[in-house]
Amino acid sequence: MRAGNGVLYPVLGLASCVAFVYLSFGDLDWDLGIHGRVEEPETMRSFVRRNGTQFAVDEKAFYVNGWNSYWLMDQAVEDFSRRRVRAMFQTGAAMGLTVCRTWAFNDGTYNALQLSPGRFNERVFKALDRVIVEARRHGIRLLLCLANNLEAYGGKTQYVKWAQDEGIGLSPSNDSFFFDASIRRYFKAYIKVVLTRKNHLNGIQYKDDPTIFAWELINEPRCMTDASGDTLQEWIEEMAEYVKSIDKNHLLTVGLEGFYGPVSPPAKLGVNPAPWFSTLGSDFLRNSRVSHLDFASVHVYPDQWKVGKGLEQKMKYISKWLVSHIEDGDEELKKPVLFAEFGLSDKNKDFDHAHRDVFYKSIFDIVYRSAKEGRAAAGAIVWQLLVAGMEDYKDDFAIVPEERPSLYRLIKKQSCRLVKLSHGKGKLCS
Repeated sequence: MRAGNGVLYPVLGLASCVAFVYLSFGDLDWDLGIHGRVEEPETMRSFVRRNGTQFAVDEKAFYVNGWNSYWLMDQAVEDFSRRRVRAMFQTGAAMGLTVCRTWAFNDGTYNALQLSPGRFNERVFKALDRVIVEARRHGIRLLLCLANNLEAYGGKTQYVKWAQDEGIGLSPSNDSFFFDASIRRYFKAYIKVVLTRKNHLNGIQYKDDPTIFAWELINEPRCMTDASGDTLQEWIEEMAEYVKSIDKNHLLTVGLEGFYGPVSPPAKLGVNPAPWFSTLGSDFLRNSRVSHLDFASVHVYPDQWKVGKGLEQKMKYISKWLVSHIEDGDEELKKPVLFAEFGLSDKNKDFDHAHRDVFYKSIFDIVYRSAKEGRAAAGAIVWQLLVAGMEDYKDDFAIVPEERPSLYRLIKKQSCRLVKLSHGKGKLCS
């Protein structure tokens, strides 16, 4: 026994030492990479700017061919799931994608970033740090969304609940997120903390990091208790001005779906999928004109908007939808227009994966033609991409690129076309 203990104590001491080193330097692989330090792309040292109706980096046109993976921060929290973050960026880089849209919020739920107003989970913040570092390493920029109109990951409903719990909420309606002064203060405090966060891996404040392509105020805002649109408009104006007061480096957008509202011209109202879409409290033209906003965003979901219609009818409609918003960017807003979500559901009757190829190609062709003509379409971002083994995150739009070779090639081809337009020499496109 004594001899055994004599061996055991040094072993335990060594194990403790290893554990201490791991806990102290557990993020080292995110700083250096699994196979050593990876030199960052030179273009990642410059911010994306707006040049009229186009984006630019170092005075060269910058086009967005990107994807949504809203789950990156969540997956970067735990050791066992972090590999998915790296795998996703590796896949995106292999397809030549330039921007990933993801959530920079998680309010009051599992793995919450914001535990309660003004209280943050440092462990989760470090996960967001890792996402930014990994994106930079792969030459991919991030469109970071700051809140959700929907209840997923907390959303505006969580903010309203916090105010109610503290006895200061004006209304139980989740639309009070937009008009309650206390909740507005909650959200401004959140914005400030996120924008001024110093990344624990590279020491760069978020507001000073060119890896971030842009901020998005809120995903798909609607204020259905005020169909006039006045409430949401006032909120956008206030929050956009506040973001720009802290961060003048980055581009800013709202996160709109693109529906035309009550003050839009009658011809534009006719572009909406149905008349009631003008009563959601949002208005693409009015909202997007706010001076502190750098570009407009639009979503594209014909399955949800044209239920029961065939693929050909949906294709005809989305062409009209895209062209209308590109015209808005050129003629009314004088700003870039980014199609920040688009997808085709696999729940459609008689769905075939080839339908997605046709649908994606249609959107890519419209964006490419606009870019080639120097018009306002700045790019498109597919909803959503996953890596293998993420069934819990799968919805009816989700795609694992490697499992769909024809779609993989189509997306990569669009990347190459846009690189050539910006006078680049993408090594993937030779």
